[in-house]
Amino acid sequence: DNGLERLEGYAQYLERTIVRMREGMAAAHTQPKLVMENVLDQLELQMAGGAEASPFYQPIRDLPADFAAADRERLARAYRAMIGERVFGAYRELQQFIRTEYLAASRDGTPGLVSMKDGPALYKALIEQTTTTDMSAEQIHRIGLDEVERIRQDMLEIKRKVGFEGSLKAFFDHLRTDPQFKFASKQALLDGYDAIRSRVDAAVPKLFTLTPRSPFEIRPVPEYSERSQAAGYYRPGTPDGSRPGIFFVNTYDLPSRTTPRMETLFLHEAIPGHHFQIALAQENESLPNFMRFDGNTAFAEGWALYAESLGPELGMFTDPYQAFGSLDDEMLRAIRLVVDTGIHARGWSREQAIRYMLDNSAQSETDARAEVERYIAIPGQALAYKVGALTIRRLRTEAEQALGERFDPREFHAQVLDTGALPMAVLEAKIRDWIKSKQPAAA
Repeated sequence: DNGLERLEGYAQYLERTIVRMREGMAAAHTQPKLVMENVLDQLELQMAGGAEASPFYQPIRDLPADFAAADRERLARAYRAMIGERVFGAYRELQQFIRTEYLAASRDGTPGLVSMKDGPALYKALIEQTTTTDMSAEQIHRIGLDEVERIRQDMLEIKRKVGFEGSLKAFFDHLRTDPQFKFASKQALLDGYDAIRSRVDAAVPKLFTLTPRSPFEIRPVPEYSERSQAAGYYRPGTPDGSRPGIFFVNTYDLPSRTTPRMETLFLHEAIPGHHFQIALAQENESLPNFMRFDGNTAFAEGWALYAESLGPELGMFTDPYQAFGSLDDEMLRAIRLVVDTGIHARGWSREQAIRYMLDNSAQSETDARAEVERYIAIPGQALAYKVGALTIRRLRTEAEQALGERFDPREFHAQVLDTGALPMAVLEAKIRDWIKSKQPAAA
C-alpha cells in the first residue's frame, strides 16, 4: 500500500517535470537533442511488456506464498492499474511532450554546456560541486592530458612485454576483438567475477581491519536498462543488512565484453571500492545522517578509483592483460578529464569525444558511446574520479614518507573510510592531523 502511494507520487513528479521543462524552454536552458532522443527510447523500454513485466510490479511477484489471497488479489489489481494507467500514462504524456514540443527547442549540434545560455557558469558550478575544489575547466583539461600521456607510456611497456609488435592502437583493437578475451556465455562472465571475489576476499585482511558487515551479491544488469548502462555499477544495500549491496554486471552485447578489465572493475564497483566505502558509512551510527547517507562524488568515486590501484597489494594484476586492463580503466578516468571538459568547455562534438576515447583506450565502441553520452547528460560528474583518487593517493604518499616504518595501510584506510564521504579539503586536514598524532612528540 505504501508502494502504491509512492508510485502515485512518481506519476505526479513526471507531470511536474513537464512544467519545469517548459520553464527551461522559456529561459533557453534545455537539454541536447541526442539526450532527449535517448530518453524517448528509455521510456519505451520501461513500458515494454506491459504493467506486469515492469520492475514496479516486482513487489507483487515477491509476495510470500502464505500472503492472504484476498490481499494478494486486491494489491495485484491495484498495482496493474497504478502502473498501467498512472505511471505509464505519465510516461506517454512525457513522450508526447518531448516529441511535439521539447525536441524542437532542444540544443542541436554542439552538445556541451558551452552552447547553452548560462552554460559556462553552470559548468563552473558543477565542477566545484563534483570535485569539491576550485579548479578551472582548463586546469582539469591539462591534468587529463598529462595523465593520458603518463598512462600511455605504461601501456606501451606492457605491450612490449607481451610481445605485440603493432601500434598501441592496434593493441587496443587486438584486446577488443581477439577470441581469447571473450566469454562463452553470460554465465561465464558472471562466474568470472565470482572467482575474482574469492581471491579478493582472501586478500582483504592485508590492507583492511575496518570492513563492512553488510552482505554483498553479484547480479546481471536488468534487461530493461542494460542497453544504455555502463559495464558495471554498484547499488548500496540497507544499513541493517536486510538488502545486500549489489555489484551489477552488464551482460548486454556479450561480444563487446572482454576479460582484461574484470579485476579492475570488481575492485572499483565492489570490494574494496564502493561496497566498502558506502556500507561502512551507512553502518556507522556514531555519524550524523548526512555523513552516513550523503556525500560527494569526488570522495566516493575517488575512493573507488584509488581502490583499483590496490590491485597489486591484493594479489591482482599478475596477468599482464589484467595489468593492462587496470591501466586501461585508469586511462578511462584520465580521458574523462579531457573529454568532459572538451565537450562542455571547448565545444567538442559527440563523435570527436568518442574518437578520442577509442584512440586512447581499449574501450569497445559500445562502451565509448555510452560513456560519452553519459558525460553529455551529466556534466562534470566524470571529473570527480581522478581528482579524488589523486588526492587520496597523494595523502597516502605523505603519510608513508612522514611515518616510515610506522605507516600501516590498514590504519590509513580506516582513517579515510570511517567518517563518510568528506570534501577533499576536509579529508586532507583529517589525514594530516592523523599523521601528526602518529609522529613521536618533540623532545
